[in-house]
Amino acid sequence: MSGPQKANDLLGQIPKTKGLPPVHLWNPDFCGDIDMRIARDGIWYYLGTPIGRKPMVKLFSTIIRRDGDDYFLITPVEKVGIKVDDAPFVAIAVEVEGEGEAQVLRFTTNVDETTEAGPEHPLRVEIDPTTQEPAPYVHVRTNLEALIHRNVFYELVELAVSREIDGQRWLGVWSGGEFFRIGLEP
Repeated sequence: MSGPQKANDLLGQIPKTKGLPPVHLWNPDFCGDIDMRIARDGIWYYLGTPIGRKPMVKLFSTIIRRDGDDYFLITPVEKVGIKVDDAPFVAIAVEVEGEGEAQVLRFTTNVDETTEAGPEHPLRVEIDPTTQEPAPYVHVRTNLEALIHRNVFYELVELAVSREIDGQRWLGVWSGGEFFRIGLEP
């Protein structure tokens, strides 16, 4: 089976449930890789062409699972490999509620999923060793993260407060009672 038929078959296997399907419980046989890729900017591609229908992307996003460094689309009867350039989601907006240690940061992804940063959904920032550019992420759900869009990261920088940790001054943000480091204080 190839091309669009394969994608349609996967969509047809997604059980109709409220909330996210329990992909962590499904262990079908691996059926090989399909030509699907999620670019760093959050655009999904199938057979080299962007998937232009957001409802289809949103539906696929409910059945993605990461095992180790590999990403799969999982249904109760099929498991296919896909390529993810960085993270499967992009946090495109942040809503701030409260302030100081009582502050809550609620992120919205490119597939309209919301995540409240805190102990269950931590923020982290990776620094590129060559360019020194930060790459911030928020944990969305089991083993899956969203890359925080540059504009949203700038909003976090505006919210940043200073705190000493292990003898170093860090800039970071509070959410859900946790302090998340976003960079060393200059």
